[in-house]
Amino acid sequence: MHRKNQIESIALVLCRILEFRKYGSSISMTHWYTGNEVPANVHTLGFSGAAMTSSNPAAELVLLVTGYRVSQAIHVAATLGIADIIKDGAASASDLAVATNSHAGALYRVLRALAAAGVFHEDDKKRFSLTPLGECLRSDAERPIAAYASFVGRPHQWQAWGSLSHSVRTGENAYRHVHGVGLWDYLVEHPEEAVIFDRAMTGGSRGVVEAIVSAYNFSAFGRVVDIGGGQGVMIAAVLAAHTNTHGILFDRPDVVARAQPVLEAAGVARRCAVVGGSFFETIPEGGDAYLLKYILHDWDDAASLAILAACRRVFRPEGRLLIMERIVGGPNDGLETKTSDLNMLVSPDGQERTADEFAALLANAGFRMERIIEVTPRLSIVEAAPI
Repeated sequence: MHRKNQIESIALVLCRILEFRKYGSSISMTHWYTGNEVPANVHTLGFSGAAMTSSNPAAELVLLVTGYRVSQAIHVAATLGIADIIKDGAASASDLAVATNSHAGALYRVLRALAAAGVFHEDDKKRFSLTPLGECLRSDAERPIAAYASFVGRPHQWQAWGSLSHSVRTGENAYRHVHGVGLWDYLVEHPEEAVIFDRAMTGGSRGVVEAIVSAYNFSAFGRVVDIGGGQGVMIAAVLAAHTNTHGILFDRPDVVARAQPVLEAAGVARRCAVVGGSFFETIPEGGDAYLLKYILHDWDDAASLAILAACRRVFRPEGRLLIMERIVGGPNDGLETKTSDLNMLVSPDGQERTADEFAALLANAGFRMERIIEVTPRLSIVEAAPI
């Protein structure tokens, strides 16, 4: 296979590998590359759907089989903050090893491999600089991926994916099988991992929330309630765009406890109440619109119905429910969404859904699906009203 095609195919693998998920009530882990365009230097054969075609199918398949190597190498580079160190100019592995307290020889081998994958560029003096892919690993990138890459390579996630076969054989959640508890309980028991998760989810919302605010007119709502809104990135974007609207950020108490800096940075803290609780029990009343952004796909139908039932109990007749999720498409298409669905099976024990499955789920909870608004080819808003 031509070297350029190899690099492009590995870059595709990176985008496929970087797919994970959520936390019992906040945002979820699938909103990477959810814009309208895939980066120009990412090979798109098979990326939007159809099976990859190649003059050497075996070589193509080997790249997919060994994609985990690149994923873990990116995780290491992101955790060490390499992109931030070299954002102003190239540096050698020796210099980077000093800056990151790493082994120079081993670090060089990681960076050399990532340069072959197109994440970094290695010059003839063995110095490394950023490529367009590598720019996304900067902490100040427009769509920062470093925090997410740091999260997905954590042992608790890595180990769960190693038990995908258990889920396939039994239908059971791999994460719970490996760790003895579900993902959300694990994060509560390991607050240091929860911080890493929150950082990844907050960073992952950049770009996505702006697209949602541009695609949907929130101005008709006096009060918007963001259910499972994490640290408030989504509700902050809505309130910043609509200065006459007020909001309620609702999530688990340990999650919303870290929301104030986000709300204050957006200048909306005075217009946004912060409420802690469980969306399986009681949802804040008084909203004209209720948002569920990357929430229901973290849960199976029974749990999702419980969440929707809690919403329905406080709904006004004219209220609107806005579910922001991926929509599973037809056969041989939508690779990102379908591998995201596998991640639901492995990690949070949920599922991605088709439009028909959303309609049925909503009907069972006392809602009527009004319309589906495509925000990007990989993200939609399912708008529903109470029956």
